[in-house]
Amino acid sequence: MTVLLEMDRITKQYGTFTANDQVSFSLHEGEIHAIVGENGAGKTTLMRILYGMEQATSGTIRIRGKECQFQNPAAAIQSGIGMVHQHFMLFPSRTVAENIVIGKEPKKGIWFDRRAAAKAVNELSEKYRMSVDANKKVGDCPVGTQQRVEILKVLYNGADIIILDEPTAVLTPLEVGELLVTLKSLAAQGKSIILITHKLHEVMEVADRITVLRSGKITGTMNKADTNVEEISRLMVGRDLVGIKRRERQPGKPILQAEGLFVRGEAGKPLLDNVSFHVNSGEIVGIAGVSGNGQSELIQALTGLLPVDRGTVTLEGKNMTNNTPRSIREAGLAHIPEDRYLWGAAKNSSVKENAMMGHYRKPAFQKAGFLDHKRLNQQVSEWVKSFAVKTESIHERAQNLSGGNLQKVIVAREIGQETPFLIAAEPTRGVDIGAMEFIHQQIMQKRDKGEAVLLISSELTEIMTLSDRILVMYEGKIVGELDTQTATEEEISLLMAGGGH
Repeated sequence: MTVLLEMDRITKQYGTFTANDQVSFSLHEGEIHAIVGENGAGKTTLMRILYGMEQATSGTIRIRGKECQFQNPAAAIQSGIGMVHQHFMLFPSRTVAENIVIGKEPKKGIWFDRRAAAKAVNELSEKYRMSVDANKKVGDCPVGTQQRVEILKVLYNGADIIILDEPTAVLTPLEVGELLVTLKSLAAQGKSIILITHKLHEVMEVADRITVLRSGKITGTMNKADTNVEEISRLMVGRDLVGIKRRERQPGKPILQAEGLFVRGEAGKPLLDNVSFHVNSGEIVGIAGVSGNGQSELIQALTGLLPVDRGTVTLEGKNMTNNTPRSIREAGLAHIPEDRYLWGAAKNSSVKENAMMGHYRKPAFQKAGFLDHKRLNQQVSEWVKSFAVKTESIHERAQNLSGGNLQKVIVAREIGQETPFLIAAEPTRGVDIGAMEFIHQQIMQKRDKGEAVLLISSELTEIMTLSDRILVMYEGKIVGELDTQTATEEEISLLMAGGGH
């Protein structure tokens, strides 16, 4: 195969920290090349250098044998490189067509030609078999469609090399399947794709070659046919993963009980429709469902962030319906939120300040009415160490952390609350396999100590690995309850899609 791109001995240093250390990487025409590695391994830094967002300290980039240096993304785009970022760069109030043609708008005289823009987008979506409605506002499109818009925008700009940074982090299982089909189709039509991801089953499904990074260095490049998930995992984390050991234990008394929860949405359509369930001590109850079927509203109703129109929520026998979030937390609820940026962290605050949220009122962290910073520093440093959070210091701003490392800070903070009940919503979203294993172990330990966990996840394998019982949500209702010992993935998927209900 023809070599399209070469990155030769790329090194990137930030002061004394080396993010990329003599990294060499190549991409063939029509190839899907996955770059995998733990959070902070240097994957995104390498791609930011390729896309002109960062400058390498040393090393060279060659496209079709010609040496290139990109001072900014515009220069990279001119050389046929496009990047789809993890957090989309779209204007929600603008149409799909307007977002795609921005910067290269078709004109009629001096005016923007909307009809020509829509026509160009329709032709592009047909050519690459990526269905979109050119005239729909992006803000009204589901996440999977928004991602398609990002990919079409890159194709509209003439990209031959497409970089996708953690493209499935925000997608439902159905949307993930659609994206993987799209990537294969693009490669078959001659496009070359660099896929940055943690999710090894996706890598094994679509990649032709795989490069593994650990601590800024390459630990291996191999053809997919010559490797397996176990070998890639070992190269990523530097050790064998031990997996989850489930201990048999009898669940105890109910810790959380929800009875007939009803939350009305716009135009009277119920967001939660007569939802009843319980979580016992020593038990993990998983909630499966395609995103947007009431899981978010259920979390918000239980945590006091959304008013309940009818029904009751009790925590250890105390009625907590429509109480304030603070009083619910003080009654014994900890909460790993589904969106770390929206609900879980203050990006402009330090790692320490984010980690102490909810802890600073505790007597253990106070001294004569003031915060005991020595004790807090000690506690946060312990969490950073045990959760392997990659940060220069506990005083570093949270926004400088990778998404996965910020997630680890939030999980450490909430499990550290040591409450009788934990809501774990998408607890491993965007984290690498080493961190995922550790977080799973922490959640399982909580269950084994006799505490109760409600797990909400769009990852079916996570639900099936950790849960004792599985509830399935569809259109604001609980449409099934299954025992993990006997449940099959097909059975759960059918309920998630509204079948059998």
